[in-house]
Amino acid sequence: MTEQAALDLADTGLDDSLKRLFDLLRIPSISTQPDHAPDCRRAAEWLVRELTDIGFDASTRETPGHPMVVAHAKGPDGAPHVLFYGHYDVQPVDPLNLWVSPPFEPVLVKGPTGEMEITARGAADDKGQVMTFVEACRALRAADGTLPLSVTLLIEGEEESGGANLLPFLEANRDELKADVALICDTGMLGRGMPAITTMLRGMVGEEVTLTCANRDLHSGMYGNAARNPIQLLCDILSDLRDGATGRVTLPGFYDGVPVIPEETRAQWRKIGPSDADSLNPVGLNLPAGEIGYTALEQTWCRPSCEINGISGGYEEKGFKTVLPSKAMAKVSFRLVGDQNPEAIRAAFRAHVEARLPADCTAEFIAHGGSRASLVSPDMPFLPAALKALEDEWQHPAAVIGCGGSIPVVTEVQQALGMDSLLIGFGLEDDRVHSPNEKYDLTCFHKGIRSWIRVLHALAARKSR
Repeated sequence: MTEQAALDLADTGLDDSLKRLFDLLRIPSISTQPDHAPDCRRAAEWLVRELTDIGFDASTRETPGHPMVVAHAKGPDGAPHVLFYGHYDVQPVDPLNLWVSPPFEPVLVKGPTGEMEITARGAADDKGQVMTFVEACRALRAADGTLPLSVTLLIEGEEESGGANLLPFLEANRDELKADVALICDTGMLGRGMPAITTMLRGMVGEEVTLTCANRDLHSGMYGNAARNPIQLLCDILSDLRDGATGRVTLPGFYDGVPVIPEETRAQWRKIGPSDADSLNPVGLNLPAGEIGYTALEQTWCRPSCEINGISGGYEEKGFKTVLPSKAMAKVSFRLVGDQNPEAIRAAFRAHVEARLPADCTAEFIAHGGSRASLVSPDMPFLPAALKALEDEWQHPAAVIGCGGSIPVVTEVQQALGMDSLLIGFGLEDDRVHSPNEKYDLTCFHKGIRSWIRVLHALAARKSR
């Protein structure tokens, strides 16, 4: 098999690869909004057609929510088998007025660094990343008529809305999906031109809480002071989640299972990672928040967090209304590290809220997912070959890094399939993921395709020795 021939095809076919990515980006597959359920199905069916066209046995698989895409291609006898995971669903686009171009009309524009950027919702998270792998398989097929190893793709449609159906699907289809290693493309690089494999991911607990005080909205002149204000009560409760002096989360037992990172590891991170200023200046900040005594990088790679993601109540339209609301709502997430237990933290949060409720007020909770942190062993057998392949493509040493985000599929693949994962992604910190004007550098897309060609060949060569 000729690796170089596939790399050449990835170069000459880049315009066509970009056109196909734009076709996928135009589908508004927002999984959390029911009105977009048909669009999620349309994105899944689009992927099935593309994968079938390049020789995969591909199909949509029904779940209680949005469909999964599963595809198989057999490689040479004795070659390893990889399971690739990505997701076709995207985040909502709000606030729409902050987009410089329509979120589902992708454009290629020159960014502030001079790099050409693909701007659209899902460009980096995760359609652009998924398509780097699909286009790599296309180039390999065109060059050699086959792939250097056996490949199964599992492309989810609910990652951005909790992924409740993923683990049951993995468990129900264990025999079909089991492989030698999982390849997950939903992460980023250390920096522009600096490839990396993520080996540390934080887990997450998501909670929505609604406080109810009076049985209806009240006139704030007639009832102010005398009646409980649920917004004030909610703010007081949320404020108590952190110690103002140290930045530490106050929930009892919150730090159970949080590992101590060796000083030599912290020193290495300071060498390869961005400074506090480099991390924060691009988003208009310069002072690290959170826990005292930890750098911005450490706080996202190896420390747990508590964040208020949304809060609402009362009159929120234009103008002014002197209302004392009946209800107030907040969405709170906790990022977890080490052996922190998601359900124990969920229970501690609910107990924290309920302990601070007056007798005539109530709280209702909605769970929004929970997953443990994940760690890839440095002894994972496929890791060195993948690092070398990335270094060969980018002509820069490939780093082993952590990530502050949460990708529950890593722990679910381990739990359901007994498989380790390689988290290889080509996103950048300035991709504006989940924000208006999400983008993906054209170089990341192009060299991402080339990287997967090299990685698949490297993994095949390692196993066949």
